[in-house]
Amino acid sequence: MLQLSGVDAYYGPSQVLHNISLEVSKGEIVCLLGANAAGKTTTMKTIFGLLRPRSGSIMFEGQKIERKLTGNIVGSGLALVPEARRIFPRMTVLENLEMGAYSRRSRAEIKQDLEHVYQIFPRIQERRKQVAGTMSGGEQQMLAMGRALMSRPRMICMDEPSMGLSPLLVETVFETIVRIRDEGMTIFLVEQNASMALSLADRGYVLQTGKIVLSDTADNLLKNDLVRQAYLGGA
Repeated sequence: MLQLSGVDAYYGPSQVLHNISLEVSKGEIVCLLGANAAGKTTTMKTIFGLLRPRSGSIMFEGQKIERKLTGNIVGSGLALVPEARRIFPRMTVLENLEMGAYSRRSRAEIKQDLEHVYQIFPRIQERRKQVAGTMSGGEQQMLAMGRALMSRPRMICMDEPSMGLSPLLVETVFETIVRIRDEGMTIFLVEQNASMALSLADRGYVLQTGKIVLSDTADNLLKNDLVRQAYLGGA
């Protein structure tokens, strides 16, 4: 569904992504692992048109998207759960969810998807009239995921969904990711929590200083000495 081929990206004169090539197939969970400043969020920004690649191509379902506007990329069926959640803090929970469906026109389908989001996240339904900025970090993460689902995407990209959450909430978030995948969603997951990400992913890539240095099945990456030393705390 998603394919990056030879992508180079720059901030001004500084190159931050070097010949990035990766792919995500329908129905998969694929994770991109890396330490802080490895280029994970920059990769996500480049996919969604927030940073234009200097060279290379980005394809979504066979169509080039590297020159499209962000709104058009989302409208094509690719949704983002951004780093640090990025909810609209002064709007209610319901208004945040409705913003996820801003490009859609069928009120009946929007209502149907809203009920589906409430089934996945009962806490969000309980808080639907609450101002979103007053919710806990875990609740805001659920809201960000629900908002992405409201665009009725065929694939969701998630940027550090476990960031700043307690271990119990991290487990809840990852259980929800598996549930969404089991319902037919394709997921590209950017994460620092390598152990959790690889425990549910099909395949993974390891990013260091803007370069892909490893790619393999999740099981093989869990057994890889380099990955264990760098990300899993093992010898």
